[in-house]
Amino acid sequence: MTFDTASLRPLRDSVWRRRLLGTAALVLATGTLVAGTVPASTAPDRRNPVDALNRSAQPLSDLNALGSMVGSARVVGLGEASHSAHEFFTLKQRLFRHLVATKGFTTFALEASWSTGLRLDNYVVNGVGDPAQIMREEFEGQYVFWNTDEYLDLIHWMRDYNTASPRRPKLRFVGNDLGYAGPESFKRVVDYVSAYRPDLADRMSALYAGIRPSAGTRAGTWMNQQLTKDLALRKADAKRADEALAILRAEGRPDDASRRDNEAHEWALQNATAIMQSFNGYAFPDEQFAERMRYRDKVMADNTAWWSEHMRGKTLLASNNGHVAYTSDDPEMFPVPTGAFLRERLGKRYVNIGLTFNQGTLNALPDFTAQRPETYTVVPAPRGHNEHTLDMVRFQDYAIDLRTAPAAARAWLSTARPTRSYGLYWSPENPQTGLGQSYDILVHLHQVKAAHLR
Repeated sequence: MTFDTASLRPLRDSVWRRRLLGTAALVLATGTLVAGTVPASTAPDRRNPVDALNRSAQPLSDLNALGSMVGSARVVGLGEASHSAHEFFTLKQRLFRHLVATKGFTTFALEASWSTGLRLDNYVVNGVGDPAQIMREEFEGQYVFWNTDEYLDLIHWMRDYNTASPRRPKLRFVGNDLGYAGPESFKRVVDYVSAYRPDLADRMSALYAGIRPSAGTRAGTWMNQQLTKDLALRKADAKRADEALAILRAEGRPDDASRRDNEAHEWALQNATAIMQSFNGYAFPDEQFAERMRYRDKVMADNTAWWSEHMRGKTLLASNNGHVAYTSDDPEMFPVPTGAFLRERLGKRYVNIGLTFNQGTLNALPDFTAQRPETYTVVPAPRGHNEHTLDMVRFQDYAIDLRTAPAAARAWLSTARPTRSYGLYWSPENPQTGLGQSYDILVHLHQVKAAHLR
């Protein structure tokens, strides 16, 4: 997540290291049958969860079934059990392309900083910049796992889609997180003030002086410096960002504003809000970790919902299982997930998809002092883990609608069991997760391999 650095000494605890921010990835799966999993001569046992899961499972070779499960949702939260597995990332792209073609989705949202999303969106829509360079500059620190061949391929596909037929609704890219208050957000606020309210320019410039990143600042360096600042300085930074936003809210709308002027004002407010969110996220005392995480999850929900409402399109949100879920498997540290806030705000217009996998390889940081991820092997899930039973279903890679599954399946899904969840850091520990309470839809993959870091 955003605040996992050396200053958070409790991260030495392996549970914290594992839980602190899982994000990213899904799968280009095939739905291959596993020979001999369910003997044809054996009559189904209605009490057996595998039999019940078999009746609900839909292979991923054809995404029409998964698309039907999504229904009329406006925002789909697509989770992942690791920040860095190839199949997780390629499924995100594959499902997004399917939803674009069949359900009119237009936005890919990622657990990345708002300002980073602005830069990548400018490329996707207008062809401005080099996406590989943007990713190198922006995807550092806690976002290092997004700098992959898989995500670069997605960005290129989105740009190609937009240029192939200019009359189609444009695809958009947005970051919903608060880790890095990058220069792009500041630039857009200042540009708005210069164009529409030059009388406010001096006040806004004075407030942003000292908190606006200078040219050439590396995202990872900035985030680490911000987190390790004295608390009083962090609170002073947040106060400046708060005051700038308050000025825009109270005085920033032009007189006799046209519809275009009002739209420009709304965008300036959102960019100023994103700046405020970032600095307020860092202003929590370190001992208020849970409050900080609750704030972050609410911010990610607010930014996702704002985009969905103002862009009037449908959004696929790529984040980790713990964020898109409805319930937390570690409420003491992570009280309320993004998914719970989105369900409260959007109702059934929000649908989420959890992701599990049985075995394979993935990338993770060895500990909070490491700068570069390493590749780890995950052995098949032992008996008693959710993945052990899920991997006995007749398809290797499949989706299940947990809302309509047979009673025997729902009963099994309602029980919390060890379930794999890898964030920034490698840890063999697994949280207790009740899949049925956490997700609307479940995707299970038999095997994954580590994503291709750039």
